[in-house]
Amino acid sequence: MIKLSEYVVSFLEELGVKHLFMISGGGCMHLVDSIGRSNKIDYICNLNEQAVSIAVEAYGQYTNHIGVGLVTTGPGGTNAITGIAAAYVDSTPCLIISGQVKRQDLGKKYGVRQMGFQEINITSIVNPITKYAVTVDDPKMIKYHLEKAIYLAKEGRPGPVWIDIPLDIQASMIDESALIEYKPKAKIHDDKLTSNKLDKLVTLLNDSKRPCILAGNGIRLANAEQEFLKLVNLLNIPVLTTWKAIDFFDENDTNYYGRPGAIGQRAANFIQQNCDLLVVIGARLDLGQTAYNHKNFAKAAKKVMIDIDSNEINKMNMQLEIKLVSDAKIFIKELLSNVSKIKDVDRKEWLKYCNLIKHKYPVILDQYWNQKEYVNPYCFIEVLSTLLNEKDIIVPGSSGSCSEITMQAFKIKKGQRLFNNEGFGAMGFGLPASIAACIASNKKRTICINGDGGFQFNIQEIETLRRHNLPLKIFIFNNDGYAAITNMQRNYFDSFYVGSEKNSEVSLPDICKVADAYNIRNVRINDNSELEEKVAEVLNIEGPVICDLMINPLQQTMPRVKSVKLPNGSMITKPMEDLWPFLEEEEFTNNMLCD
Repeated sequence: MIKLSEYVVSFLEELGVKHLFMISGGGCMHLVDSIGRSNKIDYICNLNEQAVSIAVEAYGQYTNHIGVGLVTTGPGGTNAITGIAAAYVDSTPCLIISGQVKRQDLGKKYGVRQMGFQEINITSIVNPITKYAVTVDDPKMIKYHLEKAIYLAKEGRPGPVWIDIPLDIQASMIDESALIEYKPKAKIHDDKLTSNKLDKLVTLLNDSKRPCILAGNGIRLANAEQEFLKLVNLLNIPVLTTWKAIDFFDENDTNYYGRPGAIGQRAANFIQQNCDLLVVIGARLDLGQTAYNHKNFAKAAKKVMIDIDSNEINKMNMQLEIKLVSDAKIFIKELLSNVSKIKDVDRKEWLKYCNLIKHKYPVILDQYWNQKEYVNPYCFIEVLSTLLNEKDIIVPGSSGSCSEITMQAFKIKKGQRLFNNEGFGAMGFGLPASIAACIASNKKRTICINGDGGFQFNIQEIETLRRHNLPLKIFIFNNDGYAAITNMQRNYFDSFYVGSEKNSEVSLPDICKVADAYNIRNVRINDNSELEEKVAEVLNIEGPVICDLMINPLQQTMPRVKSVKLPNGSMITKPMEDLWPFLEEEEFTNNMLCD
């Protein structure tokens, strides 16, 4: 016989879980006790359950394995929802285990809102944002629920799962030999359907003069990066990536041409919008990727979309020559097996165009260095990109300029990891996610790039950072408020600021004084002239450091898709090939190979 809470921990150990993020509570006390007695799992105590769930999601992203968190009942569970919603949107495998009141104290059977102390029906709340959510009501079913949850978290399109365990079940004694097992149904892969569509794709590739691949995170989720890189080298056609696939290629890889989107790279957008065949692999094509205009997306191209989720394909309001519902690895392997059918087409002019555009329109312009006051964030990203090594991890916040400018301008070295939670875009992501990535990597140097506003959302995690003495370097974009909101209010509401800066109720503390309070080393950079010396200083300090970058509150992210006002007063959004700041009409026209 074994205590059920001990069985849960043993199950996690057998799964290969090395770290667990948690906050203790009375509702999960038996689970807390059992995890504390494990010799194979290290537990990390965050200081807010939102940070727990964000850390779990980031751990899952970094490892492509299950991230695990433990929280208590009621507010412990509700606080953890943000990270789980983020995991659901970005398809990250992770598991939250929550404590719950005793079965006899569950209010549902009485028809009341609450019976037990801190009770809430958490599984009904998180059910829409998980692949599986269950409150365990029979100790003999614990193995079934754990096995099913882990299977579903990783099967098909990955995502989060949630197991809620009442106190009396946590404490119950169980006979392992009597536990019910979960046996998933065998999945059938339709090879014939795939083969027919692959033949059509081969024909499209052979007929194309200006082909292009857009690679997304589905390739990583399928553990198909190596196969994909092999395919790219064999095909020798231009590759673009989404933000989630930013670290697939070294910046100087001859097959790599950037990251298109509404907040994209001008060169990448020109290449995408001028190709005659676009093969999209493992990218869901969200509205930021298509610049909110499906019909204008790669408007001159025949489009092929490969995704594991048929709903993501069917949502597209555009013509798709091929719709292929497939795991990215299965698709890539089958295309590799047919690569001999793909002709060596002469595409010198297309590659010449792509290389010309790539070098003609860098994201970071020389003129940015002429700025005398404040730090230009693009110049900072250039310096940081140069100074970091191939083993570093970079985690920007998930929204605002710290995310946009990093994803737009960072120059990746092969071997680096760069990620955030782009889909949900939660403020407060950067610090707990960076802590999780650093721990998951066995304490590689990790770079957190955060906004001063977003940093406040989980600022308590500085103590978690200090406690573990992690080699985490935090760079704060100090633009005196919520720059994304002030920019929006400046552009759309004639600079009438509400809830976005110090004169409209958003005041933020001195970051360096906050760092001092936590006994964390800190540095302030005031302008471009200090960048190279002080960024190098920060990177060379052992242990955690916070660096306060003084950014112009009027700084904008560019280039980007922008709306313009017509003479009649109406607004239109410019197409994604025509990014702001707008080029002269003649220059723009000369860059277009299609109407």
